Parts: sequence; C-alpha cells; structure tokens
Amino acid sequence: MGHDGQLKLHAAVADRSKEAHTPVRALQVPEGVRMALTRKLPVITAAAKHDLTDAARRLERFSTGLDEGRFPPKGNVEDVTGSRNRCGTRVISPFRV
Repeated sequence: MGHDGQLKLHAAVADRSKEAHTPVRALQVPEGVRMALTRKLPVITAAAKHDLTDAARRLERFSTGLDEGRFPPKGNVEDVTGSRNRCGTRVISPFRV
C-alpha cells in the first residue's frame, strides 16, 4: 500500500474509532459491560501503531458486534478475552476479535 493509501486508511481508522465511542456510551447495558467495551477501543487504536490493516479489521468487527448486539456476558466481563497482542500480554475483549 502506498504512502497515500496508508494515510487514508489511518484517517479512516481514526474517524471510525472516534465514532465508535458514541454508540457505546448510548448502550443500555450494565456499567461493567460498557466499561469493557470502552476499554476495547483504545486497544484497537494502539494496534494501529503496529498493524494498521489489522486495526481497521478489528474496528470493523467491533462495530459489527455492537450493531448485532454482541456484548460480554453480564457479571463475567473480566473473563472475556480476545487474542493476545504481539507482546504476549492479555487483551480484554468484549467478543473475539
């Protein structure tokens, strides 16, 4: 992907990430679920520093999951995990991304 393509993708990921916060705040879900979803967004944004294409894909899956009503189980927010990041640390995820 050329430099211009990277810049456009980076701008698109930044815009989508900013837009994703609004529906998360508007959800009528327990506070723990909202917190887990809110924590996921900076994780996706941080992933953009290492792999912009993967971050765009993860953000799309996150948004699709919200649209489809897929949230972490109530009372089990801390146990819902996604994949491990490149450093091998655990990433809390509202659904498998």
